[in-house]
Amino acid sequence: MPTLFTTPLLPRLHIRNKDSITLRAETCMSFRARTHKFSATFSSDKHPLSTTQSKHSRNIRTNTELAGELALDRRVFDEIPVSDKHTFAWNNLIQTHLANEDFDLVISTYLQMLLRGTARPDRRTLPRILTASWRSGDIFIGKQLHGHALKLGFSSDHYVVTALIEMYGRLDSVDTAKWVFEKSPQRNPVSWTLLARLYIKQNKPGLAIDMFNQMVDSGDEMDSVALATAVGACSILKSLQQGRKLHRIAMKYGLEFDALVSNTLLKMYVDCGSIKDARAIFDRMTSKDVITWTALINGYVKKGGFNEGLKLFRQMNMDGVVKPDSLTFSSVLPACARMAAHKHGKEIHGYLLRSGINLNIMVQNAVMDMYVKSGFIEYASRIFTRMKDKDVVSWTVMIMGYSLHGQGEQGVHLFCTMERKSSMHIDQVTYAAVLHACSTARMVEQGKFYFNCIKAPKVANYSLMVGLLARAGLFEEAKIFIEEQKVGRHTEVLKALLHGCRNHQQLVLGKRVIEQLCDLEPLNADNYVLLSNWYANGERWAMVHKLRETVRDMGLNPKKAYSWIEFRNKVHVFGTGDVSHPRSERIYGELQCLVKKIEDDEGYRPNPDFSLHDVEEERECIQIGHSEMLAISFGLITTQPSATIRVTKNLRVCRSCHDSAKLISKTLGQEIILKDLNCFHHFKDGFCSCGGFW
Repeated sequence: MPTLFTTPLLPRLHIRNKDSITLRAETCMSFRARTHKFSATFSSDKHPLSTTQSKHSRNIRTNTELAGELALDRRVFDEIPVSDKHTFAWNNLIQTHLANEDFDLVISTYLQMLLRGTARPDRRTLPRILTASWRSGDIFIGKQLHGHALKLGFSSDHYVVTALIEMYGRLDSVDTAKWVFEKSPQRNPVSWTLLARLYIKQNKPGLAIDMFNQMVDSGDEMDSVALATAVGACSILKSLQQGRKLHRIAMKYGLEFDALVSNTLLKMYVDCGSIKDARAIFDRMTSKDVITWTALINGYVKKGGFNEGLKLFRQMNMDGVVKPDSLTFSSVLPACARMAAHKHGKEIHGYLLRSGINLNIMVQNAVMDMYVKSGFIEYASRIFTRMKDKDVVSWTVMIMGYSLHGQGEQGVHLFCTMERKSSMHIDQVTYAAVLHACSTARMVEQGKFYFNCIKAPKVANYSLMVGLLARAGLFEEAKIFIEEQKVGRHTEVLKALLHGCRNHQQLVLGKRVIEQLCDLEPLNADNYVLLSNWYANGERWAMVHKLRETVRDMGLNPKKAYSWIEFRNKVHVFGTGDVSHPRSERIYGELQCLVKKIEDDEGYRPNPDFSLHDVEEERECIQIGHSEMLAISFGLITTQPSATIRVTKNLRVCRSCHDSAKLISKTLGQEIILKDLNCFHHFKDGFCSCGGFW
């Protein structure tokens, strides 16, 4: 039970009869003195209603401004005849101050109402004063208002009870709020729902669902808000079982297709990973709003159903009933953040510009991120430069974008500009982005400095630091770092070290790292492929066959390499040694001619070293049969000589194909952008943006 009375901030009430209220004489004198000090001097920062409670004072506007408004209120009331100063007028004035968030004036007006004694607070007065108390963070006034409610006979009124529940829930504890709720003789959906929301606010969604179930069992009236609140708690818990149970309750009470309930159910299914159930309720809904469409589009995109998300977005526009908003665009644009979908991204960007939709920071960040991830770093940079307002996400996207496209130094420079020109708080994600940029540019000292700025480094941060040291060839320092930080049993860290071994041909250390990976991930076939390729490089074929049998006996499936390219709104996919494409004969013929030309003109020779490569099938296939080479060749025979070839590969590009792509770009004078597992490779005039480190 809450303690209701402490050092009084409000005057004590004396009830003479049911229609009149007076203040006790000593309290009245105290209040007059206090009010005089409040409105006249305002020389201290203490609570305007109690000089003894300074440590609990609220944040108020400037004292002179507040004093002026209080004086104006008094003049207004002084001009109203005494007989007309009824509760309705007081409530209107209190509501005006509350709407303007003048919480101090709300309390002072209530005190004037009590002091003058011409009107009695009613069931609508106290909830407003209670709201002002919790919004200003003053539980002391809230408790005394609880005492007023008891004396005035409003302790059972559902408006007042609901306000008390919210006040205690926000300023004291949910347990105290529940005590008030349980003592109330009358309960309604609002009080049940409010208590459930308070549990959710305290990150106790399970208790919120329990409250809803108690409401159902009690037979109390249920409304759509109560049901939607419980469904929202299921979303937080990712409890599909509980969510389906609530869905059945919604059907039973005829609330399934209430706009609020159906949208919340759809989002719950999305959050719980059941996109099929989400689509089912979407298809049955008779009325859909922008929230409905956006929730399902977002669900498809987050689950990797990019094409389904784009189809749904097109359907939304074709129907024309509901217009997409900024959140819709922010949800669909990640579906275009791929090389093969860059045309869709450009179309959506154009639609945004034509439709006149508000390009807020969230939308501009999504557009910028889409261009970064679809291979158009120059477009992203242009958008970033033109943005009038930028948040920390804007800077982070661009810093990371430069790093992914091999422009690490530019990313670090942009971060320095952010530090110099912006006063915004730099979060851990931004520090990770600039650390990635340092790794790309092999800027060791800067990387160490930014790593130390990360307050609580995660495994990903440690792996970036190890990757930086390894890329710079500082293997001894990398090993010491791993030992000191005790991160040697994290596969992500070891793989970062392995990438450095691959770049610097550290075969001995590379083998030790691979063996550690096999110990840590005995069911990961890719580790055995790495070890097999290492043995094959030393022509130890017995070990290669033994490892192959091990993988087969364990039922493991090594990843297959695939590359793809978009042409005329169709994605063409190639595997290693693929001959299934209708134009295979010309694709291979073009490659043979190109390889012969670069051999004759540039002295090119294929690199046979696959010692630390993670694709076994590519070691055993001729180079022109590698998936990325087939996709590049297809791009060359289907596009104009001036067009950029854009290819994506699901795994790391091998060194031989990397060297070939550089020379092809030089020989033909045509840019090739190849995105592999690690970064974007911009091949132009015989050079690659990665600088040979990837």
